[in-house]
Amino acid sequence: MAKKNEGFHSAAGLIRYFDAEDEKSPKIPAIAVVITSIVLAIIVEFAHAYWGF
Repeated sequence: MAKKNEGFHSAAGLIRYFDAEDEKSPKIPAIAVVITSIVLAIIVEFAHAYWGF
């Protein structure tokens, strides 16, 4: 059986893990994500119109 307070300890460990990884991870600007999404949507729509999927 799980202990009553076990969830809090697990969550605290995950928070520490993600805080440590945040400093090393590459930073992607939000505008790059938005532009990439728009370009990908346009490509998909053109493919849909051209091939008729």
